[in-house]
This record gives sequence, C-alpha cells and structure tokens, in this order.
Amino acid sequence: MNRSATPAARLYPWQDRKGEFSALKAIVFVGVFLPGLWLVARAMMGTLGPRQMIEINHQTGLWAVRFLLLTLAITPLRHVWRWPELVFVRRTLGNAVFAYGLIHLVAYAGDLAWDVPKVISEIFARVYLTIGLMVLILLTPLAVTSTNGMMKRMGGLNWRRLHHLVYPIILLAALHFFLQSKLGVTEPIVITAVAIWLLTWRLLAAWLGEARIATLPATLALGATMTVATAFGEALYYYLKIGVAFSRVLPTNFNPAAGIRPAWIIGGIVLAVLAVAVFRRFLPAKKSARRSARQPGVAAKPEASSQPQGNAA
Repeated sequence: MNRSATPAARLYPWQDRKGEFSALKAIVFVGVFLPGLWLVARAMMGTLGPRQMIEINHQTGLWAVRFLLLTLAITPLRHVWRWPELVFVRRTLGNAVFAYGLIHLVAYAGDLAWDVPKVISEIFARVYLTIGLMVLILLTPLAVTSTNGMMKRMGGLNWRRLHHLVYPIILLAALHFFLQSKLGVTEPIVITAVAIWLLTWRLLAAWLGEARIATLPATLALGATMTVATAFGEALYYYLKIGVAFSRVLPTNFNPAAGIRPAWIIGGIVLAVLAVAVFRRFLPAKKSARRSARQPGVAAKPEASSQPQGNAA
C-alpha cells in the first residue's frame, strides 16, 4: 500500500485538505493561542493582579464566548462574504471554545484553593455558575466528536444533529456572561445582541434560504434591525435593573459625550461585514476583467467560483 496516497491522515492544523499550506488556517490556528499566551506573559510579568486565578478565569471565559460567537458566525459569513473556505477553520475555533472554557473552570477552582467540595457547592448555589457548568457539559460531546473519524462513525446526519447543540449553548453562554458581569454591561449586551443576530440569521436562512438572506440588502436590513434592537435592549435593561426611564437612556446613542454605546459597536460590526462583502464581490470581478483585457476575445467569467457552497451547519 502506498502510504503517500493518504495524506489526509497526517494533516496539520495549518494545512488544507490537499496537504498544502493554508494561510487562513494558519492565522486562525495561531490566533486562538494568542490570548492564552498573553495570559502566560502577564503571569511572568506579575501583572495579573492580586487574584491571579480569578483574572485568568475572567479572561478565559471572555475569550471562550468570543470564539463561540466566531464559530457560529462562520456559516453566515462564508455566505455573505462568498468565502466558502471559512468553513475549514470552524473546527479550530470550536476546539478553542472548549479549551478556554475548561481553563475557565480550572482557574475558578484555583481561586478557591482547589477546595473541590467548596467549588461544587458554589456552582450549585449560584445560578450563573450552574449555567456556566451546563455550557461546559454541553460543549464536551461537541469537542469529543470534532474529529473526522468520529464524524464517520456517527454518520453525517447524526453528527449534525448533535452539533446543533451549539444553538442552546450560545444562548446559555450569553446568559452566563451577562449574569456574572458586575461592572459595565456594554460587552455583555453586545455579546447577547450578536448571539441573537446570528441565531436570527439561521432562522431566516432556514425559512427563506441562505442565498436570499446572504444578499447585501438583506444583510444591511438585518444588521440595521439588530442595531436598533440593541439600543432598545440597553434601555430596557437599565429600566428593569435600576428603573431609569427609556427617555434618559435612548438619547445617549446620539450623544458622543456619553461614551461608546452597545448599539454603536453592533453598527460598526454591521459596517465591517458589509465592507468585506462588497470588497470580495468587487475584487473577483476586477481581476476577471483585467485577465479578459489581457486576452482579447475572451469574455470575463462570472463570479461562480466565489458563490457559497453547501456544507453542514
């Protein structure tokens, strides 16, 4: 048997399916390590503060949620951006979510001096900790079955059904993050808004079809709706939490002196997504036109190669 005929069995995280170097996969693979390496560097420099473990706990939890949002964003972005290769970095991002979530729990135990009975009692005494543990438990089977071998053993349909757990996971993770936030609520509101945005996109895609919901007008409409909803959501939070009237919170979105509001961040994300989508639609056409100009009589090819390709969610 020719061993060189089965390169897929020995692929590295920075290689594509053909065994060739992939800049996209390499960047994402290195990128998921950077927050952890920065924490190690801060520990060596002594800048983690008096409660080092709790700082590690906070930072790893934050990055676990961020990577979870990025994982869920892969399918919408690869259709909106017409970049099907994005699907090949989803596994790396998903495994990073589990790794940072696990470190998040271990660091919490470390902050309690590794007193396991106390850790368990605290988790079940505080609702947000119970929710956080539920998230990690639900993430475990997704991490265990993330390999090609497990996918083949389970079968594509069963594997996809199991990995639909990511939808309740993102809602529980956003709730956990929101409940545990004790100071500013800007980032929890933004994370919750992005989670709802991504889940809404999935629902609309299932109803209307991915091709229709991935157009630039549809992306702009959904993004603008989520931006406005975020502004009202922030006002609702302050009304329910401390009784501040809507009329006092909503106008802050039009007052730069009030600081950066969650709706601004969502709006900025919308603009960034649209900018990349426009660039990726324009660039292939421009390159094709240049090639046609250099070859008289050859018509410019349509952008078929940049169209989204089907893949399991």
